[in-house]
Amino acid sequence: MSTTTAGTAPAAPGRRFFFGNVRPGAWLAGALVLGFLLLFLVLPVGRVFYTAFVDADGGLTFGHFGAFFDQGLMRESFFNSLFVATASALFAALIAVPLAYFTVRFQFRGAMLIQTLGVLPLIMPPFVGAAAMQLIFGRSGSLNLLLNEHFGVTLPIMEGLNGVIFVEAIHYFPFILMNLTVALRNIDGAMEEAALNLGCTGWRLFWRVIFPLAMPGFVAGASLVFVKVFDDLGTPLVLGQTNMLAPQAYLRITQVGLEDPLGYVISVIMIVFSITAMALSARMLAGKEYSTIQKGGASIAKRQLSPLGSFAAYGWIFLVLLVVLSPHLGVLLLSLAQVWSFSPLPDAYTLAHYETVFQDAGGMMKNTLLYCGLAAGLDVLLGVTIAYLMLRTTLPARKWLDWIATASLAVPGIVLAIGYLRLFKGVTVPGTDTLLTSTWIVIMLAYAVRRLPYALRSCVAALQQVHVSLEEAAESLGATKMRTIQRVVVPLMAGGILAGFVTSFITAAVELSATILLSSSESQAPMSYGIYLYMQSVAGRGPGAALGVLAIAVVALGTYLSHVVVERAGRQLTHRPVDEVLPALPLAATPATAPAVKN
Repeated sequence: MSTTTAGTAPAAPGRRFFFGNVRPGAWLAGALVLGFLLLFLVLPVGRVFYTAFVDADGGLTFGHFGAFFDQGLMRESFFNSLFVATASALFAALIAVPLAYFTVRFQFRGAMLIQTLGVLPLIMPPFVGAAAMQLIFGRSGSLNLLLNEHFGVTLPIMEGLNGVIFVEAIHYFPFILMNLTVALRNIDGAMEEAALNLGCTGWRLFWRVIFPLAMPGFVAGASLVFVKVFDDLGTPLVLGQTNMLAPQAYLRITQVGLEDPLGYVISVIMIVFSITAMALSARMLAGKEYSTIQKGGASIAKRQLSPLGSFAAYGWIFLVLLVVLSPHLGVLLLSLAQVWSFSPLPDAYTLAHYETVFQDAGGMMKNTLLYCGLAAGLDVLLGVTIAYLMLRTTLPARKWLDWIATASLAVPGIVLAIGYLRLFKGVTVPGTDTLLTSTWIVIMLAYAVRRLPYALRSCVAALQQVHVSLEEAAESLGATKMRTIQRVVVPLMAGGILAGFVTSFITAAVELSATILLSSSESQAPMSYGIYLYMQSVAGRGPGAALGVLAIAVVALGTYLSHVVVERAGRQLTHRPVDEVLPALPLAATPATAPAVKN
């Protein structure tokens, strides 16, 4: 005689055969997530690859790639992109490596403030500060005007590709700084002491011991800088440098048309090089050991600088911070400048640019909040779903959802936008005659797909800190799986979910690569596209800078709120008042009450 517990029904044989040990709800959620990723990531990118490798008759061909390398402009753009990306990564390393080493290795006041200021460039997209950098470091900029007046020399900092390298390196070097700082702090101090005992000191100690042990952090940051610069569209366009791959892809699609195969060839090359850069970074670290035995041991010892060393370190750090924070200062001055031409500083100041922005660009601000809010909300929903399917179910091939979602990091925004325009060409919104590609929906979807990995990583990290026994306790009290997720899992993941939402929101707010192709009218344009439009004319640079200041304020506020949320969530997990009132457990049972144990 068989019995079943209350509330549990035996599964039908056919249903158990079809679903296995996985609940139908998990299958449905997995199918919906997979369908979204296929429709809005895999198929658009696949369509780009398909168009690049087929001829007019639908046959396989490599002729488009031959035509690409036969054109001098395309070859020049290809090598220029490689040169700019590599040089930007090297220049960013020259800024980040000493800054990270000084703040971790030596004792001096303001180390935390210096590291915080060093990360500030990330809150401003590079194309926003590019115009302001021209006014400071350009041929007729503040620096060259002063140098020419006092010394009779000028520096070609912003000339040609130099300007792109300079702007990109200053903006993206915090990726190396953050990763390298963490890696340096994780080095076991015993390794350094052993090297010192063997007579290894000074530069040899850094180059042969310290830096090799921190190589994983450096390679991770440098590869990310390379990929970001290689795929960037906004900065070359603002600086007028169109002889690079991303601007050429944009110009081929907008000027020649969607049927031009070279635009798709460029897109394929950009994706391949993004993936190759990530693969090579992993290959460089393969087969080498960077871990230490004493994981809980002390990190490398901080040493006291001599007075002369302190003066030199502070002087160098001040110079570096002055340069890397100059875009922020330049944008602020430009937004307040009434006239700023052939002078070190503006001749007069005004608030008229902000008035113009609030009058003419109010719709762009609303569009930004709408698109980025919906995209971030969709990312959180997908992130929570994928994280739960990965960590709490036995759904077959569930890891593929994570891999596909994370693969969007290697897809440039311009490539995803081209894929949308090609895949959804002629598709109308259900029930209307409006083309899908002419609506703001595709902009929001592009934001969601591009920023999904950020929210996904936050959600996975948050769910990994929630013990499965909490869910089992709720279900043992009669709660359904869905109610357990809503009332137990999601509240415990709230900190990570909100951090993922804010991260997706603030990074989407400054997205230009996909926006510039998908915005069909100014009424649908977000702030990033508005900044680009303003910056196209000299008269519009003031309002463009004012709109850029507002965008920076939005990103900075979002970054601050995300840190506050994560910190509060951490304190709630660390300090639990209920644990303090629990009675102490007895060390051993007394003989009178100890139960007998039967062998």
